[in-house]
Amino acid sequence: MLLDTYWDRSGLGSSLPATLKTDDFARAVQGHREALRARVADEHALQWQYRVPELGEGGACSLFGQLAAEPYDLAATLGGRGEASQRLLARATAAVAYYRQHSASHWFGVYQARTLADGSRALVKLAYFGAESRAEFPLTPEFAQISNNSAVGLSGRGRVINDVARYVADGGEYYTCDPKVQAEACLPLFGAQGQVAGIVDSEAFEPGFFKGGELALLLAVSAELSDGLLG
Repeated sequence: MLLDTYWDRSGLGSSLPATLKTDDFARAVQGHREALRARVADEHALQWQYRVPELGEGGACSLFGQLAAEPYDLAATLGGRGEASQRLLARATAAVAYYRQHSASHWFGVYQARTLADGSRALVKLAYFGAESRAEFPLTPEFAQISNNSAVGLSGRGRVINDVARYVADGGEYYTCDPKVQAEACLPLFGAQGQVAGIVDSEAFEPGFFKGGELALLLAVSAELSDGLLG
């Protein structure tokens, strides 16, 4: 997806400072996109299962540091390890590896919006780095009231929070996975028909993180993954 198109669809064009729209910023984004296209994930690097935290009463909140006995089985959610699932997971894994190499972020994940076996809709974590976190975020208005991931997954409007403490003090609802997080950016991924096909989520332990080169990198990954592969 073209950067200008992504700016408009994600809502970031109006919510972020106009000073970001410079030729230097656009070149930084394009440079990352070109490098990311050349990145290929090795088949052996694909992670089909991962550990997740226990969920609290009602399943709303993760219990940080308390891991569930059984890992999350991504292969089951994706319908097996067929060619389509491998291609999807390889693309997400390559994006995460590239982002990790170039960012100082403490946590990053790529999620796909999917219909689950029970008929409900959720964001499913395909690949990530950082502390263990929940695998699925329900795509419901109720959960979107407490979760930036779900809110962005439903609305398609990106959120960049450079000071979590201030955001909460000002009345913003915030789903805390890791209490050390002080800045978070959650951006939508778009499908071939312009629908929200997933999200990326990045977190940092210091405020004011998402600006300059860090923001250019995140935008590059988001725009590059908005090419129809996720849906």
